[in-house]
Amino acid sequence: MATYLVGDIQGCLPDLKKLLAQAHFDPKHDHLWLAGDLVARGPESLETLRFVKALGNCAQMILGNHDLHLLAASNGFARLKPSDKTQAILDAPDSRELLHWLRHQPLLAEHPDFPLVMVHAGISPQWSLATARQQARRVEAILQSERYVWLLKNMYGDGPDFWQEELNELDQLRYTINSFTRMRFCDPNGRLDMQCKVDPGNPEAGSLIPWFEVKRSEPIKKTIIFGHWAALMGHQDEHCIGLDTGCVWGNSLTMLRWEDGQRFVTECPIY
Repeated sequence: MATYLVGDIQGCLPDLKKLLAQAHFDPKHDHLWLAGDLVARGPESLETLRFVKALGNCAQMILGNHDLHLLAASNGFARLKPSDKTQAILDAPDSRELLHWLRHQPLLAEHPDFPLVMVHAGISPQWSLATARQQARRVEAILQSERYVWLLKNMYGDGPDFWQEELNELDQLRYTINSFTRMRFCDPNGRLDMQCKVDPGNPEAGSLIPWFEVKRSEPIKKTIIFGHWAALMGHQDEHCIGLDTGCVWGNSLTMLRWEDGQRFVTECPIY
């Protein structure tokens, strides 16, 4: 039995299948953890959803910003971007079943045996793991309830950019979604910046620093596995592992086997 962790697929199902073949992945014994953004700019978003859903209990996915955007678009609250290739999902005969399944996926998952926690973009430096867990469960509960339409309609916006217990319900939910699915840079005090998307060495970042370099209010004693930030081209330090290596941009798809740290990489075409 092995546990495999993989970055953003974004509809690049052929590349995921190449990695699984490299690793001799066996769904009867192994587990696959996916760091969100199953859909978007790759050629097979519909097929990717069907594939991961069919894996059943041997797959654990996390919701990413593109996954949430698809849910919002399916309810008429957002437009599909021209660069996204997700219309086929909305037109599919099993669309309702797939979107229902997607809506019931978590924002944060912790492995039951290993000290790892997976999110799409990161965990706010203002939060302890207990707070992150609590806020993830709040959003998930609404997404899985009759209130999901209200949340999808109102989740968009770059603010608030700083966590406070005094925030109203919607602001807390929006901050939570932004932290888990969109965050890259913060200011030195941990205030979120939702605009800058370059790599940390780029002068455009100015005084901003990656979220994982901001001093945390409380240490998280698990390895944070994340995706989302393709410009990093992967990242690893003593606290975090970033697995998005820009597959959909013509770079590569990366998968990590947790037990021995072996990485599996496949070069990807530009979609």
